[in-house]
Amino acid sequence: MRFELPPYPYDLLDPYRLTATQHDGGVVDLSVGTPCDPPPQEAIRALTESESKRGYPPSIGSQEFRKSCQQWVKRCFDVDLDFERHIASCIGTKEFVVSAPTYLRLRTPDKDTVLYPEISYPSYAMGAHLSGCRAVPVKVDGKGELILEELEPDDIERSLMLWVNYPSNPTGAIADLNAIADWGRSHDVPIFSDECYAEFVWGREPSTVLTSGLSGVVAVHSLSKRSNLAGIRAGFYAGDEDLVHWLKEVRKHSGKMVPGPVQAAASIAYSDDQHVEEQKLRYRNRLEFLQSCLKSLDIESELPQGSFYLWVHSGSIDAWDLVDRLASEVGALVAPGTFFGSSNHIRIAAVQPLEILELISERLSP
Repeated sequence: MRFELPPYPYDLLDPYRLTATQHDGGVVDLSVGTPCDPPPQEAIRALTESESKRGYPPSIGSQEFRKSCQQWVKRCFDVDLDFERHIASCIGTKEFVVSAPTYLRLRTPDKDTVLYPEISYPSYAMGAHLSGCRAVPVKVDGKGELILEELEPDDIERSLMLWVNYPSNPTGAIADLNAIADWGRSHDVPIFSDECYAEFVWGREPSTVLTSGLSGVVAVHSLSKRSNLAGIRAGFYAGDEDLVHWLKEVRKHSGKMVPGPVQAAASIAYSDDQHVEEQKLRYRNRLEFLQSCLKSLDIESELPQGSFYLWVHSGSIDAWDLVDRLASEVGALVAPGTFFGSSNHIRIAAVQPLEILELISERLSP
């Protein structure tokens, strides 16, 4: 049977974008988690000053890049990795998320199921579909944690992998990654942990699935959110030696390579933590500002435990109706929860600078 691609979610927002654009000052786009702040300038400079890195790069990533990832993991999570055995580069997180099931199924063809949180980034399910696997959602509780005990035994037996994402996009929830890793090892299900928001937490230390040990787990990291470098497409995956080895070898055959100048820039970005601390403060201020704007509209919201999203219940109306209301009343474009698995929520990305967000508060004034 031919696979029918669904509409790309954000294309469905075009009519609401047009509505929001009618406001004086234009649309305030809070629909996509695309960072709008400047990246570290030393990283940008490296893109133009890396003349010696213009040849074909190693698919696994340069030693310089993998060492910078190794050192960052140690600083951020206090986890020791061997950059030769446990780390490899990827072309941003999304590419890895979508392609991983295809490559893992070559390793274990008897497994045909990808588990993922029922409320989550849509690429986990899409990667399963594109690989010919079954995409099986795992229920989440009111705190955003997985309800693994309700999975069917057959689904567990057939599982190629379980995707987790904490802090969560879209909910901002945080969970016990060690407990999830233990569950995976006890059920022989590899745990793949998308940790691109790991450092954007408040009042707690960043967490990683790697803390529990490397057996049966892979963490995936990206500079898109951490360093406002979404456009250069650079990240890495790290963990279980056998899984990392298999994936890096298959990816080598498929021509997956991060360009040399990009790796040079990424190495510098992973070597600097100060810009991330500054970005955390910006996001927190914006989240609090947006929460106050919503309150003025009689819309209740809670600040997330992590990430830079407000996950807002739509109350007695459908998510799309709330999307329409915000576009019409204050010119804000937000994403409906249906993109992520919930018909009664919206997601608001706190990515725009405060001077743009202030357009919303100005439009609230009578």
